[in-house]
Amino acid sequence: MRLAELSEHSGVSTATIKYYLREGLLQPGRRISATQAEYGDEHLRRLRLVRALIQLGKMPVATAREVIAAAEDDSLGHHRRLGAATQALSQGREVPADDDPATEAAGRTVNALLEHLGWRHDQEVAEHSPAYRTLVASVAALRRLGYPCGVAQLLPYGRLAAELAVTDLDLVEEEPTPTAQIEAAVALTVLYEPVLLSLRRMAHSEESARRFTGGGKPA
Repeated sequence: MRLAELSEHSGVSTATIKYYLREGLLQPGRRISATQAEYGDEHLRRLRLVRALIQLGKMPVATAREVIAAAEDDSLGHHRRLGAATQALSQGREVPADDDPATEAAGRTVNALLEHLGWRHDQEVAEHSPAYRTLVASVAALRRLGYPCGVAQLLPYGRLAAELAVTDLDLVEEEPTPTAQIEAAVALTVLYEPVLLSLRRMAHSEESARRFTGGGKPA
């Protein structure tokens, strides 16, 4: 398909497609003349991924480029490519200095939690990941405010996360190729996180009504 057709099928303007091409977010089409190129289904799929990252996920172009580069890095194994691509999505807060008592305690709590969950695979890599740093920073903030955040309180969240990971990767494995699976992992991470947040808040409302109104309906 030509550029205009790619725009029509994807819902992305030709000007935006040209911008994505210049920024390396979309692979070049097959040149058919000095001024025209032909695009295929892989370009359409990539455009949908880029739009999910930038427009829906509110991701900076530089971060989207990093995610896509990780997805295309054939030098990594499939597990490493998946990890590199999804970790690039994390905009983790930096953990305060190591001499901060709350951060030190939070790090010990998180490591103990990972031990309880059995999440010791690639632990050295995990401890340098944005998600790990964000988790430590979040637990440290809870400690400073005096809220319960020990292993006992965090363990149910970790177990639920493990169940969600199985569901997520079941969806990812439905894709036919390794590259499509990595793209799906990225897109599903971006698109399903607001779904999870919304469901959690709705569940809170339902549970609050059940506990505090007596009839299971909001007062």
